[in-house]
Amino acid sequence: MRSPDVQQLGMFSYVSVEDRVPTDHPIRKLRVLVDTILGELDGLLGERYAEGGRPSIPPERILRASLLQVVYSVRSERLLMEQMNYNLLFR
Repeated sequence: MRSPDVQQLGMFSYVSVEDRVPTDHPIRKLRVLVDTILGELDGLLGERYAEGGRPSIPPERILRASLLQVVYSVRSERLLMEQMNYNLLFR
């Protein structure tokens, strides 16, 4: 069962993540490109998952995280998860 790719923008912050990242930062252009590509792959990804069962981590999130790991040269998945906790660019 494929979970929806829902993003929480501002749970406990009065200033959104969008406001904290500069508008001309390269990660914004990369995000637009990646979102476009993942949007095109949505149908294909949806076909790969069963209708029932336990919800999974959305494959879009896994692919985005893997891309961040490569772009920012994070050497392990454990360090990537640590970076996601406190690096606003990763959100």
